[in-house]
Amino acid sequence: MRHIISMLLENEAGALARVAGLFSARGYNIESLTVAPTEDPSLSRLTLVTSGNDEIIEQITKQLNKLIDVVKLVDLTEGSHIEREMMLVKLRAADATARAELKRLVDIFRGRIIDVTDRTYTVEMTGTGDKLDAFIEAVGRRAILEVVRTGVSGIARGEKALRL
Repeated sequence: MRHIISMLLENEAGALARVAGLFSARGYNIESLTVAPTEDPSLSRLTLVTSGNDEIIEQITKQLNKLIDVVKLVDLTEGSHIEREMMLVKLRAADATARAELKRLVDIFRGRIIDVTDRTYTVEMTGTGDKLDAFIEAVGRRAILEVVRTGVSGIARGEKALRL
């Protein structure tokens, strides 16, 4: 089962390497990883997506909690949460017909065209991973020149918050 684990960790050199090292040492896979400073400059928020049964996820969270850099940790998939991912995709748009069709698809998926050249459109899109995958499928792989995705960012719904 897919799990989104979000944690606050010390914003210092080597903290991310220790988290990644924990996964590689135990043979667990990180499907996506995002990290950035929080409103407190001494802390970063790291969100990672991994897969495993309940026993494996429990082992991962226990090991992460043992790391000195990890201040607080939550498995967002245990409760109601919101997740988003951002994607930049460069598309072939060589003729007027292709441009019109791409513009229509971008509008349907609520994306934005952020760069236009005589042969390409660059599109920015946010949403769940499924939505981004559906856009890629709708456009067709032949039209895609390049794709960049951020990985999942997530937050708990309601009053629940990952704070000190």
